[in-house]
Amino acid sequence: MQDVVIAGYLRTACSKVKPGDPGKDWFHALRADDLLAEVVPQLLQRHGIEGSEVDDFLVGSALGVSEQWTFGGRTPVFLANLPAKVPAKFIDQQCGSSMAAIHTGFLEIAAGYADLVLAAGMEHMGRVPVGPTLFDQGTISVNPRLYREERFGHWDMSTTMHMGFTAEKLCSESGFGREALDRWAVRSHQRAAKAQQEGFLADEILPIEARQASGEVMTVCRDQGVRENAQPEDLAKLAPVFRPDGLITAGNASPLNAGAGALLLMSRARAESRQLEPLATIRAIGFAGVDPTLMGAGPIPAVRMALKKAGLEAADIDYWEINEAFSIVVLNAIRQLKIDPERVNVNGGAIAIGHPLGATGIRLVGTLARTLQRNGARLGCAAACIGGGQGIATIIERTN
Repeated sequence: MQDVVIAGYLRTACSKVKPGDPGKDWFHALRADDLLAEVVPQLLQRHGIEGSEVDDFLVGSALGVSEQWTFGGRTPVFLANLPAKVPAKFIDQQCGSSMAAIHTGFLEIAAGYADLVLAAGMEHMGRVPVGPTLFDQGTISVNPRLYREERFGHWDMSTTMHMGFTAEKLCSESGFGREALDRWAVRSHQRAAKAQQEGFLADEILPIEARQASGEVMTVCRDQGVRENAQPEDLAKLAPVFRPDGLITAGNASPLNAGAGALLLMSRARAESRQLEPLATIRAIGFAGVDPTLMGAGPIPAVRMALKKAGLEAADIDYWEINEAFSIVVLNAIRQLKIDPERVNVNGGAIAIGHPLGATGIRLVGTLARTLQRNGARLGCAAACIGGGQGIATIIERTN
């Protein structure tokens, strides 16, 4: 098998979608595929790669409906001005979509079927139906057998389809309280604000010109949702969103976002022939299914699979990126995997930076690779929970 390296990484900022007030979203006037079409040519150009060299283009999105329908991944190829000979795949594994794109590219290169693959992700949660709206508008239609047949009754599918209810159940079963959830959320904002101030996050963001509701054109070059002044007492005032007596609020859950990003994956031989210095080597991948009513537990078995494949223990990992779909997901993973929290999401996480569903896996792995480089560390693991009851993980090793 060929070694697979991450030769480059670039993303847009994550804008923040404001339900009921779309004009507050910095990217409200831009489609997700247009955002991705800005990133891809710049990523290739920065590394001296011609579009004709791309062996496969893999694009992930959790909501491949309406304007995010991609014609099997082909429309982003055309929009990014890649030649028609570049094949494509659209990948939907919900919140794990773009990390699944990384995995697919990794396997293609490792098996010798490709030498250079673009793994990408995109999502605009303000321009396509999200959450209950998907069902209310008939955009998707869940098979009624999942609600009607007795064999599915123990899952209560009416709440399984709503991620907040699964997060509430994970809170109940793990025993974490509201204070712990809010404290982690504040930490996310504080760490992300510090990473912004130091310029760390800016170095992975492609500035995008975006027209605002006022008519002015704004250069969007930072994540919109980061609140440097977040305080526990402010979050404590927020009401639960899903249950009157619940723990999940708008403060300890990721917001609605828009964003796009891409990784340039290569065989080590191709990278060396181009005299490129990769960010990291992909050591192992992991994926797993869990009870869909506890989807937030998904990262745990996925991480364990990746660790086993790499011949590692959790203690061997220097830095972690665990997606903050909800605070409880990260706190539960830290406890179950016995991780030092000071090595987790050191630049903030999705609660602050954002979680544009299909683009998140790219950001997790890309930011992790850069964290290893900055800190001179060796090993990192990125992981995410996935709606429907799954988990996904990627272990990488700093290359130089």
